[in-house]
Amino acid sequence: MNDVEDFGIGARIRYFRERQGLSQRAMAELVGKTENWAYKVEKGVLPIDRLSVLIDVARVLNVRNLSDLTGGVLTGAVSGQQKEHEAVPAIRRALALPSSLLPAGVGEVPVGDFRLAVDDAWRVYETQTQARYADVGGRLPNLLRQGYAAVRDADGDEQERHAVALLISVYGLAQIWLRRVGEPVQARIAADRGVSLADQVGDPALLAAATWNLSCVLTSSGDVADSVALARETIASCKPGEDASLEHVSAYGALHLQAAVAAVRDHQGPVAWDLYHGAERVAARLGRDRNDWHTCFGPTNVAMHAVHLRAEEGDTAEALRVADGVEDNEELPLERRTRYLIEVMNCNRIQRDDFATVYMLKRITGQSPEEVGFSPLVREAVADLLKREKPMWRQDLRAVAQHIGMTA
Repeated sequence: MNDVEDFGIGARIRYFRERQGLSQRAMAELVGKTENWAYKVEKGVLPIDRLSVLIDVARVLNVRNLSDLTGGVLTGAVSGQQKEHEAVPAIRRALALPSSLLPAGVGEVPVGDFRLAVDDAWRVYETQTQARYADVGGRLPNLLRQGYAAVRDADGDEQERHAVALLISVYGLAQIWLRRVGEPVQARIAADRGVSLADQVGDPALLAAATWNLSCVLTSSGDVADSVALARETIASCKPGEDASLEHVSAYGALHLQAAVAAVRDHQGPVAWDLYHGAERVAARLGRDRNDWHTCFGPTNVAMHAVHLRAEEGDTAEALRVADGVEDNEELPLERRTRYLIEVMNCNRIQRDDFATVYMLKRITGQSPEEVGFSPLVREAVADLLKREKPMWRQDLRAVAQHIGMTA
């Protein structure tokens, strides 16, 4: 590996691909991606930000240890499975049970009590900076059981609808948590169950929110064409009227943004920007940032997505120009703000602005000390910068490296 020692992940992938005699198209097809995706990855324009995809690439290229692709940013033998989070087995068992069996043995659960439990779980996930994955993962199985018990015990149609809405919210939390810990199959099951519940109720606001969850899972798993189709069909069927609730309007707008992300990843640029402008109009109707269904929709997130779409298209210079005008709203969920800052950091890294990259790394670490260690993009940036330290930012970089367990 001495001849690729100083390469980034993209260049290393190209090295091993050519050594295997594979074209970009052949490699991409073997991992379920497009030739354009492979081109952008090798150029360093598009990052591989999911460990499961990196493992698939390693297998296709006959790379036996991830460190050969990452330069030590991530290590470990490439085997059949990665180590799962300790909370996953209990969640998997809960998702495998028929819904009729989930509330078995659970005492009476008033809807009001269930709301308090759901709100607290979301509060931990969206605001707690330490140990939130262990905390929330431990709660999810019981929340699912309580949710079905609350539906069972609901007094009247209005209470039942309220309980179902809260249960869909729990499935939304489950799909996000499962995706973040590398469990896409279980995330898909959780999202599917949420959509099924919304469809049974026949409420367009609930359907928009539940479909947003499923579209997120499909996009994250690489099924971007399916994600676009699902979101657009739902958008057409659940348009809010003049008297629609703000929750309905918010979920409808969020679905536009999620569809735009999927569309740009599916190389449907005009469709992506048409959906984005639709989201702009919905955000203008709302007039302010909201977090209904924990979709984080409003003017600020719409502006953040303009940065994201430009970055996905490979125009990182324009993405950074747009980012200069995005307001920092501390009321947004911690995860959303952190993922956005990581994206801005990565744009600076691609532009080879080392000082700005280190500044963003320091800011991200201060804002979200737990999340920063889970990001492959952060670890790749730190590893890259450690090779060319400069006195002006050496101390800040080494502090980040130490925090995430990378020796400087």
